[in-house]
Amino acid sequence: MSSLFEKHGSTLETALEVIRHRGFWSAYPEMPSTRFYGEHAKEEGQQAYDALLNRDFSLPGHPEQGRAGNEQSPYGVALGIRYPVASVETLVKQSREAGNVWADTPLDVRMGICLEILARLNSMSFEIANAVMHTSGQAFPMAFQAGGPNAQDRALEALAYAWAEMSQIPSQTDWVKPQGKAGDLVLEKHWRIIPRGVSLLIGCQTFPTWNSYSAFFANLVTGNTVIAKPHPSAILPMALTVRVAREVLSEQGLPADVVLLAAEEDGMGMAKQLALHPDVALIDYTGSSAFGQWLRTQAATPLVYTEEAGVNSIVLGSTDNFDAMCQNIAFSLTLYSGQMCTTPQNLFVPRDGILVNGERKTFDEVTAGIASAVDALLVDPARAVMVTGAIANQATLERVATMRGAGRLIRDSAALPGMEQVRTATPLIQALDASDENVYGTECFGPVSFVIAVDDVEDGIRRATQLARTKGAITGAIYETDEKRLAQAVDAFARAGVNLSVNLVGGIFVNQSAAFSDFHGTGANPAGNCCYADSAFVANRFRVAMWRRLKNN
Repeated sequence: MSSLFEKHGSTLETALEVIRHRGFWSAYPEMPSTRFYGEHAKEEGQQAYDALLNRDFSLPGHPEQGRAGNEQSPYGVALGIRYPVASVETLVKQSREAGNVWADTPLDVRMGICLEILARLNSMSFEIANAVMHTSGQAFPMAFQAGGPNAQDRALEALAYAWAEMSQIPSQTDWVKPQGKAGDLVLEKHWRIIPRGVSLLIGCQTFPTWNSYSAFFANLVTGNTVIAKPHPSAILPMALTVRVAREVLSEQGLPADVVLLAAEEDGMGMAKQLALHPDVALIDYTGSSAFGQWLRTQAATPLVYTEEAGVNSIVLGSTDNFDAMCQNIAFSLTLYSGQMCTTPQNLFVPRDGILVNGERKTFDEVTAGIASAVDALLVDPARAVMVTGAIANQATLERVATMRGAGRLIRDSAALPGMEQVRTATPLIQALDASDENVYGTECFGPVSFVIAVDDVEDGIRRATQLARTKGAITGAIYETDEKRLAQAVDAFARAGVNLSVNLVGGIFVNQSAAFSDFHGTGANPAGNCCYADSAFVANRFRVAMWRRLKNN
């Protein structure tokens, strides 16, 4: 079985090196190119996806007490896939039994299996992209990148951190304590990695793999079993992942039930039932703050890792390139219709405007510039949908309608013309005053943004970071050419536990987070209690037990 570790060892070695210096590297090419994935990969991926529709999903050997599934593509079709369903007791029982074998599997074997699973998932990136696209509403380019190679990179990053933590613990040593004339006291000591047990992974609809893979693979390699509970509207991407994992485990002579799928339809309540089960030792969750709070206070285990809601902000002070700034912000607001945990919601702009090459542009000129940049980005509906994607959930459209009128209208939201079969919405941008914190002070998930008039740049920094401390934030950004103010912003955002982007223009956006370099989230504000990925993300998923005895000289 160790041959898989040998097969993929160089990939792990490179990942370990890169997380130390945090430069650019990707193990899995994010471009859907024939050069990387083969001449017919796109067509074969589409065919593989089409073959899944309107039939029972095959998971050989998986416990099954019925079937469920009601996924509806935001692009206008029902998937018609039915997944095996098992009771909470059955899932936990079989996961626990498989865990007895998995916990005793050597670390290098577990790592080799995880790397093999990733390699196979990478070869399926086109199929997975279609699955992500038609469950999350992401446009195909994003679904391929974020749902495939970028998610796989995040998984590998977590594996590297886990390996670094576990491999520094020796399996045994001779402990020699000098006793003077009495001679040396010698103890033979042995250490063993002890996994926590059954882990529960509760996924989200918008990023069903990107937000799940770090925990999925961190738990596996540390010896825990995984029950994957995907969002009822986005089961397919995780079902494919579970199937691949079970295939590799079976091929290696290990119990396939090390990985199980907890499929359900809306309203079945399996997440709560699983979270309350006393044998569930670890929980990873992405989603609303309300359910995150419930998990942290009510779950049977205290080991709960969350990424929740937050209020991301941009502070505008000054810039040397107004058009490029507006274009960058416009893309960040429009990308995937704002359905990203990294999308900026609040734009804090001084009441008297910002400095552009030493000249002042008024507040209204700034808002008009951003709105015009959004319009220019969306002028061709066929191209625009490649940026906006589709709205994953009808509730998001309802939220946009509810928020219309909350402030002075700068740009209205509308469906993309000619895309009637697709659920779409362009950005809604409204102007507010700093005193309207009751409106902009909570997350409004989706294509809704506010341009907020503040006293000055310092006031914008203070309000943005105060919101991060109290409501949470995954990202923050600032446009400012004054180095003294930048230094103040860097300190303020760091103290609020927020990663900060400065003066972004061109092809890099505040929404983006690069594996092996960018820490996604900090775990230092209410937007989440963990980071993808660092040592803390993996280290408490296992413990260490020792046995020792006197050794004869």
